[in-house]
Amino acid sequence: MVAQAPQNPEATQAPQNPQVSTGRSARPEEASAEDDTPEPSPTGRQRLAQSLWPPRVSRAQLIVALLLFVLGLGLAIQVRSNSDNSALRGARQEDLVRILDELDDRTQRLEEEKQRLEDQRTELETSSDQAEEARKQTVEKERQLGILAGTVAAQGPGITLTIGDEKGTVEADMLLDAIQELRAAGAEAIQINDVRVVAGTYLADADGGGVSVDGNKISQPYRFKVIGKPQDLEPALNIPGGVVQTLEKEQATATVARAGKIVVDALRPAKQPDYARSSSR
Repeated sequence: MVAQAPQNPEATQAPQNPQVSTGRSARPEEASAEDDTPEPSPTGRQRLAQSLWPPRVSRAQLIVALLLFVLGLGLAIQVRSNSDNSALRGARQEDLVRILDELDDRTQRLEEEKQRLEDQRTELETSSDQAEEARKQTVEKERQLGILAGTVAAQGPGITLTIGDEKGTVEADMLLDAIQELRAAGAEAIQINDVRVVAGTYLADADGGGVSVDGNKISQPYRFKVIGKPQDLEPALNIPGGVVQTLEKEQATATVARAGKIVVDALRPAKQPDYARSSSR
């Protein structure tokens, strides 16, 4: 008679359904394997794009940038102002005094012209024979306008300016600068060689050398005859960095001489306007 070993309930139940238990343990392993898969690292271009956009600008950085912009703008304005005034800063004391005297003289001339016009108005208002007084002033005004327009000759004190250009370095814009300086100093009549300078005068470099004034070619030496106050005209040409110094830098010669009597006799034909008419009634 063989005795049977006692049955262990746990041993009996252990081998049941081994496949099901095996399947349940495989699923979390697969999930953990998928979770542990490393993501691909970004490229250098992607990292650069991420660092630049979106921009990370703080309020403090904006304030600093604004202050730097304002500072740069102020420095630029200061440098420009300094460059514009560099010629005067480099001038000698006596040159600065002469420039100030010239400005004072110009102011005085304007004040005198203002007073003269006020006196004329007073004469017209108080004259017993206003018609005769008006006629006299009309004749005088016509003479003045004729001088400005170049239709009548003129004479009076002034200066002469002679520019020698043996090497042909003088250009039209240099002569134009001389005309503008003389007008600013109070020149009332100007003549270059045989050409009368008026309000509409233009200058250009001529073909083959020389300068053309209102279409008339002139050659060196260029002789200016200028009527005006000599004490104002001569310093205007000799200021530091002015007409004379500019011409000398171009290896040309410039000679200025005062004269008690200058005759400007080159004339311009009177031109009748095509469209403009007097608006006075």
